[in-house]
Amino acid sequence: MSEQSELIKQREIRFCHLHPEKNQACSALLLLSDAIGIIDITLVDELCLYITYDLRQLTLNSIETTLIKQGYHLDGQLLYRMKRALYSYSEDAQLANLGQPISTDKSTQVSINRYATNHHGCRDKRPEHWRKYL
Repeated sequence: MSEQSELIKQREIRFCHLHPEKNQACSALLLLSDAIGIIDITLVDELCLYITYDLRQLTLNSIETTLIKQGYHLDGQLLYRMKRALYSYSEDAQLANLGQPISTDKSTQVSINRYATNHHGCRDKRPEHWRKYL
């Protein structure tokens, strides 16, 4: 297999059937369709997507993290959790072997920067003598 074809991944993303929105896959397709690195998305049914993406630009873990942060519920059955863990491990190992750093999620980096700029002292707006009053 060529190195180029090994970096193009096709995965299945399944959503939980207990979520109030019954058509999560369709709305996730619309959300992810313009993302950089995603080559193709196919709607299988209302709870399943097939996604093809370039590993050099994003990983399955980053896609799923984005979906979870947007309020989507992924299928939590043992088989799918094991598949996700295996895919995450193998993609991280493949990126490490290529010499590419395993990138942190951009939203995590934004949170880290925001936390670093915040004042972390006492945030109690009451005067000192009121704080000690009991």
